Amino acid sequence: MKAVCLLSGGPDSATAAAVAKHEGYELYCLSFNYGQIATKEIESAKKIARALGAKEHRVVDISFLRELYGPGVTALLDKRMPMPEKFDQSIIVPFRNGVLLAIAAGYATAIGAEVIFYGAQGDDARFYPDCRREFVSAISRAISSGTESKLAVRNPLGDRTKAEVLKLADELGVPLELAWSCYLNGELHCGRCESCRNRKRAFAEAGIKDPASYAK
Repeated sequence: MKAVCLLSGGPDSATAAAVAKHEGYELYCLSFNYGQIATKEIESAKKIARALGAKEHRVVDISFLRELYGPGVTALLDKRMPMPEKFDQSIIVPFRNGVLLAIAAGYATAIGAEVIFYGAQGDDARFYPDCRREFVSAISRAISSGTESKLAVRNPLGDRTKAEVLKLADELGVPLELAWSCYLNGELHCGRCESCRNRKRAFAEAGIKDPASYAK
């Protein structure tokens, strides 16, 4: 059995891939350069894929999205925009998961995979429309219809909080020390951006030591 796993380099996607491995799937991982400031997450994804024993790991260059969206749309792509310390519309990358899953569907069809895993989790669903169950169901149907196959999209973490995801990661032996969460690209996690704050909060709630080092 083959599973295509979207691997961002963060704890959530790493845990989703670990779930696929636990269920007996061979892992075919995809990571994306979509023009994000935090290119360190791609290096983390490479390390995580190796640690999970992925059969294959590809990094797909879709950095044209930065130019396609243009300036002033999302702080994750535009260095001139301030990086929020709490959720703000400026950290949404428009329809990012839809774009990534569409590419994953083509790849999955080509290699004969049965399923696509991605790591959307319950806390994100409150803010990001392409992390919600309704979206997953809809795009899974569209992919199955568009490929005339039973290819399905799964987000096994969709009903879990980030703290619950970290507990599951700990149980599955996910190498959390390799994961990169920061929206910036410093030597250390900045400790101040929305993603760093969410990570620190979730590790504290989970009662697990956070292996990341923070600038602040």
